[in-house]
Amino acid sequence: MTDALLDIRRLDAGYLGIPVVHGLDLRVNAGEIVALLGPNGAGKTTTLLTISGLLPVIGGTIGFQGRSIAGARPDVLARRGLAHVPEDRALFMDLTVRENLRLAGGRRAAHTERALAYFPALTDLLRRPAGLLSGGEQQMLALGRALATEPALLMIDEMSLGLAPVIVERLLPVLRRIVDDTGCGILLVEQHVPMALEIADRGYVLSRGRLRVEGTADELGQRYDFVTSSYLGEAPGPAGDQPCADNAGTDPALVDTRCASAGLE
Repeated sequence: MTDALLDIRRLDAGYLGIPVVHGLDLRVNAGEIVALLGPNGAGKTTTLLTISGLLPVIGGTIGFQGRSIAGARPDVLARRGLAHVPEDRALFMDLTVRENLRLAGGRRAAHTERALAYFPALTDLLRRPAGLLSGGEQQMLALGRALATEPALLMIDEMSLGLAPVIVERLLPVLRRIVDDTGCGILLVEQHVPMALEIADRGYVLSRGRLRVEGTADELGQRYDFVTSSYLGEAPGPAGDQPCADNAGTDPALVDTRCASAGLE
């Protein structure tokens, strides 16, 4: 294992022993935001569920804080500092905002105050049931509840799902503040590429379960057309999927590193 907070190597993940994610290499360091991009069905949610222990690892390794976590239970991982905000937010809709926060952070007021510091709009809603919140308020509560656990790694699945762009534009900068203040790492699954790259340090693009391209946010932003072509299945794939010679003319920093290691770039 490396010094990376999250270190994934050659991960195969899927359902009933059938992989939908193939040979994924990915890392997240402390103090950075990593965007995991790609179209619906690319394997992004499957990857997060496998990291969280909700799906078994079919092949490869997952390291967290320098230790292998393959086969670890979700509750054990949560206590070690891994927090997962799923795309459906998984709130207790009949419980109040305060009760949802207390379930995550215990009865210590400091945990609730930590969440409210980043999402002050929740302060006046503490007695309101989560089911009566707007979509944006529910997303703030889901993020605040995760923060109440003081995570080392925060994974967020489709934060923008069902939200107006103006709400997303308000929430994304908060993620940058969280990383800068706490030093945690964030793995952000997002379909809105420009918004994600605006706050991310690095990014990975999946298509059909395979890593198509990776690079810094600036590199990916400069090759926006190449990145978005992955959403249509048009971007060159890794070795063994499409010949890496098809990558001629693209930025070498964005070509799958496995092509180079195979001598096919």
